[in-house]
Amino acid sequence: MSYDPGALHAALAAAVGEDSALIADLRTAFMDSAARQIDLLGRARCDANWQLAAWRLKGLAASFGLTALMALAEDAAQAAPGDPAVLRQLRTALAALEQE
Repeated sequence: MSYDPGALHAALAAAVGEDSALIADLRTAFMDSAARQIDLLGRARCDANWQLAAWRLKGLAASFGLTALMALAEDAAQAAPGDPAVLRQLRTALAALEQE
């Protein structure tokens, strides 16, 4: 799955214009929230908690038009709790977004 470099910045700029301070604040909030949901996925031991964290991550990604992350979150929702391959893919995607 490919990641669109700059997609998060573009989505934030489209939402708030070119206010760099606001973009930075929103980016930090997005990254913190995404990391929190991935952490919750890593700690989930039942289907309900796993799916809830995956759906929240999908909704967060959808809010910013990050379709690759949305697809990974949907895959996570369909996977078994604690699936190491899914968690690795999500962490890789988040790391790619941090590099933007």
